[in-house]
Amino acid sequence: MNNYFVILAAGKSKRFHRKLAKQFYKYKNKEIIDHSVQKSLDSNLFKKILIVTNNINHLKNKKYPKIVSFIKGGKERSDSSLIALKYLRKYKPKNVFIHDAARPNFSIKLLKNLTKNLKTNKAVIPVIPSRDSIKYKIKSQIFNLDKKKSLLTQTPQAFRFKNLYKLAIKEKKKVSDEASFYLNQNLKIKFIKGENQNNKITYLDDTKMSKTYYGIGFDIHRLIKNKKLFLGGIKIPFHSGLKGHSDGDVILHAIIDAILGAIRRKDIGTHFPNTKKFINIRSPKMLKPIIENLYKSNFSINNLDINLICEKPKVSKYRNRIINSLSKLLKLDKDQINLKGKTVEKLGLIGKEKAIACEVIVSIFKND
Repeated sequence: MNNYFVILAAGKSKRFHRKLAKQFYKYKNKEIIDHSVQKSLDSNLFKKILIVTNNINHLKNKKYPKIVSFIKGGKERSDSSLIALKYLRKYKPKNVFIHDAARPNFSIKLLKNLTKNLKTNKAVIPVIPSRDSIKYKIKSQIFNLDKKKSLLTQTPQAFRFKNLYKLAIKEKKKVSDEASFYLNQNLKIKFIKGENQNNKITYLDDTKMSKTYYGIGFDIHRLIKNKKLFLGGIKIPFHSGLKGHSDGDVILHAIIDAILGAIRRKDIGTHFPNTKKFINIRSPKMLKPIIENLYKSNFSINNLDINLICEKPKVSKYRNRIINSLSKLLKLDKDQINLKGKTVEKLGLIGKEKAIACEVIVSIFKND
């Protein structure tokens, strides 16, 4: 394992913040640069991790492991890259990975994939297809580029050290990334699939994340004879139904309360009181305005986790039907809904098949 990991973090980040360099901005509970440091450490792929920075005093206050070191960078990205390569030469590395500190969201899986492909290639670059139409400006004229043939390069980029070093020493022009050394000389590059989440943070807005909220719902009803049983919006063949002002569907009631909790809108009883207006109302009709309001308020459901607590009926027998029903009612993919069956070991009203209960946890997020 003769791999070395270089993190380029010498930029001034003028487009990001007037005073704070973006690599030291707090993002997902830690400084942006520390995401790259931690992942490179956790991968166990590298002999040394080298940070190139113009803020050495800031890094001195951090308690990094011994394999992490830092050196002063240059004015431009390409300058810092060359400084790093010259510094590492004395260690005689076989492979070197060059990474921009402004990309904190890459995965260890990507590091492993780069390492694997580097065994049979001299340069390995992660790329993703462009999602946008791209224009190219030459003087005053603007031309279209074929989006299907346009690729967006990412970092980390992986190389055989000797090859990259020779190219970097010879190159006189400033380059935006190390892949350019190879492209400028028409040398072979192995392009592999990058990661959509591996976005580069350029502006302060790039650090903003959707806010996530959670809600808990619970409902319980007695079972009574001569009433239909509804669970999750569907009729279930059973000897009894659930007593209630409505149809007593504990799954939908618990979902409604969970959603109302997540968006801080009180509880189901506030919206559907025990009045003549709502007597014997079907629960899908109660759920519909709650869901419509949720989506109109620019929220989306991330997932639902449901515990149906009863001795009978057996949840496994009706799970798929209930999930299909919930998927339609909630306008949600089925893989975002989980339904579990729980018993109470014959204890209490539920254990004696005199009641059914349900608890739900919902995760929602606010769309930007």
